[in-house]
Amino acid sequence: MKALRVEKKRIAVRDIELPEAGQEALVRVLLSGICNTDIEITRGYAGFNGTIGHEFVGIVEDAPNGQLVGQRVVGEINAGCGDCELCRAGDPRHCPTRTVLGIVGRDGAHAEFLRLPLINLLPVPDRIADEHAVFAEPLAAACGIIERTPVNRDKNVAVIGDGKLGLLCAQVMALTGAPVLLIGKHPEKLRIAERRGIETATAKNAGLRKREFDLVVEASGSASAFSTAVGILRPRGVLVLKSTFHGTTEIDAATIVVDEISIIGSRCGRLAPALDLLKRGAIDVDSLISEEYPLRDGLIAMERASRKGVLKVFLRP
Repeated sequence: MKALRVEKKRIAVRDIELPEAGQEALVRVLLSGICNTDIEITRGYAGFNGTIGHEFVGIVEDAPNGQLVGQRVVGEINAGCGDCELCRAGDPRHCPTRTVLGIVGRDGAHAEFLRLPLINLLPVPDRIADEHAVFAEPLAAACGIIERTPVNRDKNVAVIGDGKLGLLCAQVMALTGAPVLLIGKHPEKLRIAERRGIETATAKNAGLRKREFDLVVEASGSASAFSTAVGILRPRGVLVLKSTFHGTTEIDAATIVVDEISIIGSRCGRLAPALDLLKRGAIDVDSLISEEYPLRDGLIAMERASRKGVLKVFLRP
């Protein structure tokens, strides 16, 4: 089968062996989405070598006891050991020996087939199109913010970053009833949020709103956004970090201590709430779709996805 792979920071579409299901499910990929994390992996993030990609929708071709065979599915990307305390509690996202689809120790979704434990797979309701189902994983990441910190109409919220994740985060935060400001650089992307009734501002103008926000979500993928976030937070405000990138971030520790700012990391969310939002049409994902390429043109697709102004790029095997 064909797969888009990274080996020592070099990326190529290669022919590799079809994975065997074994004790897991074998999924034929219908469509996958390129994420900023995929791009960062090519720059050295996570030190991953193998097939990249973790956003997908597919059909189960083989599975233990024939379960879910023939069904359209999306998948939780963290596969735990099944034996540790976290896994037994039903949450393998921080299992110490977990693998992560296309990121840590497990070949990913930019391929014709992938493998995941059956427990990781969720059936996709018929009313959700493939192009929408691919957004289940990044939308779950946006929903995951609410797992980490309370958000309600009494919180004044800012989201930094008008890329794919930032736009999803802003929409999810707005559904809580909280007033939301999306801060970005691209007028055409900010208009996507404005059409959903979300206030927007450029980074320059947002910097004037010092100490105004109870909660700031940093989803820009930029190290420099950290200082912007700290500057607009109220004392005892909460900063949620969503960005993952290859590099380091300088932190003004004195301001964080003096203003008693809480910093929370937020990575993966649960897919079930995301599928529910997609089923209800509560999130605009159509406006986040830019382009689609066949898997054989994976290098072109990755180059396009890394360009400024481009949102979600799909790969179709």
